[in-house]
Amino acid sequence: MNANTDRIAQWFVSGLELEATVFHVGQYCGPWRASTAGRERASFHLVLRGHSWLHLDGQAPIRLGEREGVFLLRDIPHRLSPDADDTACRPCDMRPMTPAIAGACGLACGFFSFRGQLGELFRSALPDYVIIRADAPSQRAVGPLFELILAEAERHGEAGSPLIERLTELLFFYVIRDIAGSDEVAGGLLAVARRTEFAPVVHGLLREPGKDWSVDAMARLAHMSRASFCRHFADTCGQPPAQFLLQLRMKIAACRLQRGDSVLRAAEHVGYNSQAAFTRAFKRVIGEQPGAFQRARRSPTAHVRH
Repeated sequence: MNANTDRIAQWFVSGLELEATVFHVGQYCGPWRASTAGRERASFHLVLRGHSWLHLDGQAPIRLGEREGVFLLRDIPHRLSPDADDTACRPCDMRPMTPAIAGACGLACGFFSFRGQLGELFRSALPDYVIIRADAPSQRAVGPLFELILAEAERHGEAGSPLIERLTELLFFYVIRDIAGSDEVAGGLLAVARRTEFAPVVHGLLREPGKDWSVDAMARLAHMSRASFCRHFADTCGQPPAQFLLQLRMKIAACRLQRGDSVLRAAEHVGYNSQAAFTRAFKRVIGEQPGAFQRARRSPTAHVRH
């Protein structure tokens, strides 16, 4: 990772607000099967001892060994089992992590959510899931975190430890920093943010999405002429700056609607004084009317703010 890419990756990570919650920690024995799918939440599975197979619809099973795991950034159908062929496997109770049972798989499983403006925006640019590999040179630093999580699991047993959640968050940041600085993420917000000259533009748009942004103003932030800025920007993300700004504003508005903002408040936050104009723009980018979008996706715990 070069200095410029590392700087963008660090900026990306610093803008995320993550909260992890542990669902269960322990070990499975026999022909077991487990899953966190269907809860409409991002989730994780960390193999602390033994091994597991990850099954994703339409894909070959993926083996996860010790100090390996998966972060599922979206609620996609999946399951874990001790074998590549899990037709004979069934859900069963998880046992405490200690004493260790020969042939068992020790797991830490749970959920995580993004808070803040950057969270959902960046998640939309990332893949559905991220695999942690013990032998990946770029992920060498995460090994000690697995050891610490295992130590906490063995020490506290069924009582659980709040440190596991914090350690999981730290593990996630290491993994995502690597992805943000890699070539696996292409197009859209991350592709633009990774360009040194465009990083101040993205930062400004995210900080003040309701500002009266012109292409000239964005070009000045990038220290480029208007023509050069438009050309290089389009080459980077496949769309002109004005279209990028429109999509970014609507994604920010969508996040605010999901958190409970009224349509009017969300519109004003991204620079629309006309609710009708905002509704047209939102429908064009998101594919639904703002009200319908909010009713279908708003968190059950969200309260409308006027």
